[in-house]
Amino acid sequence: MEAALAIQQAAQQVGVASAPGMAAAVAISVGAIGPGLGIGYGVGKAMEAIGRNPEVSGPILVPMLIGLGFAEAIAIYALLIAFILSGR
Repeated sequence: MEAALAIQQAAQQVGVASAPGMAAAVAISVGAIGPGLGIGYGVGKAMEAIGRNPEVSGPILVPMLIGLGFAEAIAIYALLIAFILSGR
């Protein structure tokens, strides 16, 4: 938290008033890339497996949903960091 305040004070001295907002925007944009790719890849492979063998839709569904939940948790962590950086 002290580092964020030091960065904010340095940005205000230079005249950049939106440094926390910009840091939050970068944090959430970079933090959403990985989960977005992971969710797309996971669902795509699950649909491919179900398309090849429709009888396995039940056993594939539960591990896929658990994996998607873990990937989505990373995006929520990035959102939390963005809120912390923006000071809200």
